[in-house]
Amino acid sequence: MGLIIGIVVSGLVVGALGRLALPGPDPMGIGTTILVGIGGSLIGGLVGRIIFGERMGPSMLLAVGGAALLVWVIRRRRPRVG
Repeated sequence: MGLIIGIVVSGLVVGALGRLALPGPDPMGIGTTILVGIGGSLIGGLVGRIIFGERMGPSMLLAVGGAALLVWVIRRRRPRVG
């Protein structure tokens, strides 16, 4: 149970930081932010493993970068209003 709570909380933090990295309107709810953060962490973890191997010093930066990438993709795929 603690692992699941940790994943959700870290997903929320990483997702929020990823959204802050890209200025502009984001009509995302908290659930989407958590999912973006978890996805960003997975992307950042995979890229980190490929580039740095077992040594994962910049993992938080890569996770936020992955979340920002997902926010950008979501923005591009949503229809624009107005």
